[in-house]
Amino acid sequence: MAVSPTSVPVNFSSVAEAKNNTNNNACIMETWTYTVIPVYILFIAVMGIILNVFVLMVFILHKKPCTVAEIYLSNLAAADLLLVSCLPFWAVNISNKFNWPFGEFMCKAVNVGILMNFYCSIYFLVLVSIDRYLALVYPLSQERMRRPRYAKVACFLVWVFNFLLTTPALIFRKVKYFPAFNSTFCYLDFPDSNINLLFELMIFIFGFVIPVSIISFCTIKIIKALGNRLIEGVNVENTDNKATTLVLAVLLAFLICWVPFQMTKIPDLLKQAKILTECHSLKILEGCKQIFKYLGFLNSVLNPILYVIVGKNFQKKAHEVFKQCKQKPTHTLTSTRTYLSKSIKAQDA
Repeated sequence: MAVSPTSVPVNFSSVAEAKNNTNNNACIMETWTYTVIPVYILFIAVMGIILNVFVLMVFILHKKPCTVAEIYLSNLAAADLLLVSCLPFWAVNISNKFNWPFGEFMCKAVNVGILMNFYCSIYFLVLVSIDRYLALVYPLSQERMRRPRYAKVACFLVWVFNFLLTTPALIFRKVKYFPAFNSTFCYLDFPDSNINLLFELMIFIFGFVIPVSIISFCTIKIIKALGNRLIEGVNVENTDNKATTLVLAVLLAFLICWVPFQMTKIPDLLKQAKILTECHSLKILEGCKQIFKYLGFLNSVLNPILYVIVGKNFQKKAHEVFKQCKQKPTHTLTSTRTYLSKSIKAQDA
């Protein structure tokens, strides 16, 4: 495998293999990798942290409890926040020409955090899709199946399940000095290539094929149900309409951002099988992988923007939270004055 520490996963099993790949690496890596990309990643990190913290604070501070869809979207915001919080370490690593300066613990933590976001994001979207599917296709199931308590349990199970999926990265991520490059890399050190292939296959199947299939099925049924109601002249509840519009927008953004990166897996497997070896092709492949990967990171910034632009219910909640925050200092000041007034009267008596 060509040495490319930005790839997920990055793996070379020995220093000898790293030396053998030096020529391939020279034809792949470009100077813009070390200059433009770190700036872009830091921009995504700063914007993502600000916007996702804002979304979470609106959901947390609002007086009314979250709906089922909002529970899923708030967990999606938490997953996005996890990703963007890890990105500054990645930006420093790239600007340092992949010489990892943060030690083994952070090597494991950062990469597990990024993988957790990838897995959790798509599975929270699966839950959101199923929720909208039940709301529109089986509206009578709302009382039985669409309850906040069940949504919270489902979110907890998603976090646990996806943490288990990242255990290979937690176990096999290591920091090691490679004399061939005079650098210390944070990389995946699998015992053999079969485990590496199994890990790649697991990411592709559990992180893309299965969830996207479920999302596609639910989305088709949702659009069909909306179309039928429109033809029949049946009014959809305003709340359901708004929630469904937001969910479809978030789903579309995810697919636009992450599907191109997943499609690069096919030529990447050809590269690993040494079928694709020509330098120009390798350069194009690596360039596409990097561009599409960083397009995927952009999804963590787009989600909160969509909540504000498309999410009418979220806009209403945000307005109410701001209003509540403005009233709180006045209420606190009035309460303090009342308390002091009572205390003075009691002392005079």
